[in-house]
Amino acid sequence: MSTPVWLYLASKEMWRNRGRFLLVSLVVALITLLVVFLAGLAEGLSLSNKEFLGKLEGELIVFQEQANLSLPSSQLGNEIKRKVNRVSGVDEVGAIGFSSVFITTDGNEWEEGVSLFGIEPGKPGEPVTLEGHQLSGDRAKEVIIGRHVATSTGLMVGDTLVVKSTQAGEEELHSLEIVGITDGQQYFFQPSIFVPLQTWDLIRPTPILDNGQSSMTYNAINVKMVFPPKEEDLAQLIQQEVQDVEVTDRRTAYEAVPGYQDQQRTFNTQQGFTLLIGILVVGGFFQIQTLQKVGQVGMLKALGTPNLVVSLTTITQIFITNSLGVLIGAFATVLLASALPPSIPIVFVGQQVAIALVTLLFIGPLGGLVSIRYLTKVEPLTALGLSS
Repeated sequence: MSTPVWLYLASKEMWRNRGRFLLVSLVVALITLLVVFLAGLAEGLSLSNKEFLGKLEGELIVFQEQANLSLPSSQLGNEIKRKVNRVSGVDEVGAIGFSSVFITTDGNEWEEGVSLFGIEPGKPGEPVTLEGHQLSGDRAKEVIIGRHVATSTGLMVGDTLVVKSTQAGEEELHSLEIVGITDGQQYFFQPSIFVPLQTWDLIRPTPILDNGQSSMTYNAINVKMVFPPKEEDLAQLIQQEVQDVEVTDRRTAYEAVPGYQDQQRTFNTQQGFTLLIGILVVGGFFQIQTLQKVGQVGMLKALGTPNLVVSLTTITQIFITNSLGVLIGAFATVLLASALPPSIPIVFVGQQVAIALVTLLFIGPLGGLVSIRYLTKVEPLTALGLSS
């Protein structure tokens, strides 16, 4: 079986000018590296903001009204929690308290800022442990640490963790036993630790002045639904029956975290401009290639070569050059990501990476459309300089 003419012409030209085509492939590889790296960085930074909220067990989150879905700004009490729990369609609720503190060990050899969450053991909001066991009681001096804390500090189940918090203007130290390690649970760009709600109320930072508040308050309520009610319907029902609350799903909650949307828009804009640069680079290269071989194309057409063969030849060159560049770029991205320190939040999600790579594969043919159109318009006599 003979080789098609268009494939023969494409391979011959690419081999004779392999240095030039390889150079363009390397440029595409750099563009691929940048696009995929930006996608991984955007996902990693978004997880640093949304991971805890996105992994909550319950489907809905209750905030205080006028808090703009901000966890630190929201203040709720037990009376509201009881009312939410009585709403038809609610299966179970769990209170969530949030504070920022520093952690260390008995020797005070290091110090790290973390998000401190108070949760009700056995209720929605308590993370599932991968090692150790769940919290044993409402007032237990126990803590579950996130995987990021365990990785960065080397702490394990059975070790003692010291929480440093400022209470009434003075620094207080609280020793807690690590009983479990959960998966990644970051919030506000910090790793997270989890303690019983009553313990959280005792060790969280407090202001110097006492506001006279006798009952405990927390920041949000995680609601587990009784199916099949829709999330939107149950959220509206809770807001109708319970005053001064705002109810939303997990995705809306983490998208409302300050800076999250601006961050994602910034990365999406950067990726868009990078793809545009890729189109211009590939398109510009093949346009120059086209201008340099107008005489050759004119000779081929004079010999009876149809436009289809000319077009397929160029498309094949564009596809091979672009695909090689994408392949090299993807491999380089994997090597770069493996060499980066864990402190740099790079997370590759299969679907996002696949979309980025497929998009990059299409920028070559898209950039070469002008060249293909120009080649089909070449007149043999004009190209050979024989027209009158």
